[in-house]
Amino acid sequence: QFATRVVSCSAAELRPEGGGEPVRGFQVVLEDTILFPEGGGQPDDRGLIGDVPVLRVSRRGAEAVHFVRTALEPGAPVLLSLDWERRFDHMQQHSGQHLITAIADLMFGFKTTSWELGRQRSVIELDTPSMTAEQIEALERSVNEKIRERVPVTVRELAADDPEVETVRSRGLPDDHTGPVRVVSIEGVDSNMCCGTHVSNLSDLQVIKLLGTEKGKKNKTNLVFLAGNRVLKSIEQSHTTEKALTSLLKNGPGEHVEAVKRLQSSVKLLQKNNLNLLRDIAVLIARDFKSKPVQSELFVLHRKEGDSEFMNIIANEIGTEETLLFLTVGDEKAAGLFLLAGPVEAVENLGPRVAELLGGKGAGKQGRFQGKATKMSQRGEVQALLQEFISHQSPEA
Repeated sequence: QFATRVVSCSAAELRPEGGGEPVRGFQVVLEDTILFPEGGGQPDDRGLIGDVPVLRVSRRGAEAVHFVRTALEPGAPVLLSLDWERRFDHMQQHSGQHLITAIADLMFGFKTTSWELGRQRSVIELDTPSMTAEQIEALERSVNEKIRERVPVTVRELAADDPEVETVRSRGLPDDHTGPVRVVSIEGVDSNMCCGTHVSNLSDLQVIKLLGTEKGKKNKTNLVFLAGNRVLKSIEQSHTTEKALTSLLKNGPGEHVEAVKRLQSSVKLLQKNNLNLLRDIAVLIARDFKSKPVQSELFVLHRKEGDSEFMNIIANEIGTEETLLFLTVGDEKAAGLFLLAGPVEAVENLGPRVAELLGGKGAGKQGRFQGKATKMSQRGEVQALLQEFISHQSPEA
């Protein structure tokens, strides 16, 4: 815990990450803090002011602003505590990024143009159109060798006019930066201007795993990586998945891929056969209707199994010039698909009303209106609407 004092507390709103309604609370400035504000590609820390959770820490000039939901009295002494697990995770990823950036530059001349410390994985944007598998393997081997060598990581503060500042790797300082320049050095490897939190020795990184590359901006490559405990968590998740697949597929891990390929082939064949059967059923349903001596002006059908093609085949086979068709597929009391087909004027009039009754949305043209429904249990109400419509049509119509 860290003892400090409240300097100011003002009402504010916090917009949650990913959107949503703003959270009402307070911005608190302390005399000093151990919580890192978001910056330099690194997310902010979390912790407690007394027993009040800190939901966000941001930088305002030289001040760290703590967002909380409970007002704190200016001048009051408080104890500040840190979410160490989150902090150490960020330290591992950030120091890992410095190491990868330095070695990628030394080995291949690939410059880092930006990076992102994500919740699950981190990404380094490199100034190269691509990386080969051999380059990725060599880079991973080299960074892990440095970790095993237990290379120290140090933090120094230099005066802004110190000549050494010009020799340090940097992507520039914020416009509102004042005071000394903070330099993070990996002994014998790299020196970099950085405001973030770091390990004190590369051995604290444990291991780095490069997960490969993804297409980035024009002429850039995104290198995805995990460092430290994230690698262990990833292995645990993969092992759990592997055990589950071994149980489900009834074979060893080395045979999982081939087993899944065989299952995919079987599923594709079954889907193809099922589609052909549905088409045949649709044709038979339509022919059965047309074979009746007296054909109704309204044809209604619901089937749990089916799709849009199934319904359209029936409509094509029966014809819609004189018959109004209301077809549905899906769960009888939940969601599904619907098709209203028939004379153009009737469908244009009834289509939106049918969609409304079914709690769905749809669109149509040329005598067909189809869409998705959320209230298939309302089919009876739709049928009643259609029957009423037909009964009100004049003989001349």
